[in-house]
Amino acid sequence: MKIRRAVLRFALEIAKESYPNEFIALLTGKKGIIEELIFLPFQAGETSAIIHMDMLPLGYKIYGTIHSHPSPNCKPSPQDIQMFMKYGSIHIIVCYPFTEDCWTCYDKNGNEISIEVID
Repeated sequence: MKIRRAVLRFALEIAKESYPNEFIALLTGKKGIIEELIFLPFQAGETSAIIHMDMLPLGYKIYGTIHSHPSPNCKPSPQDIQMFMKYGSIHIIVCYPFTEDCWTCYDKNGNEISIEVID
């Protein structure tokens, strides 16, 4: 799996704008490359973000999720892992201060995995 650098940078900017609240979006793309974020209505605060998956239009390939933590801790919470298990196989958490080295990718079980960032 790969992610476009522009998508990752966009997510980091959204996280900065949302701070101190979390944000959440879905990851989509084609041929194993994450190329877009899908924003659905969500509820967020300083400790959680809940996305309304019932608002997802038909026909999207969902690779997983991306959300922010307003602290320097990118480790998934038990609630994060519950969400990971429901929606796709790639899950990214971006954390404060939301620079290009402040993110971690996980599988659906909460195990840290690597994905390649491409231009």
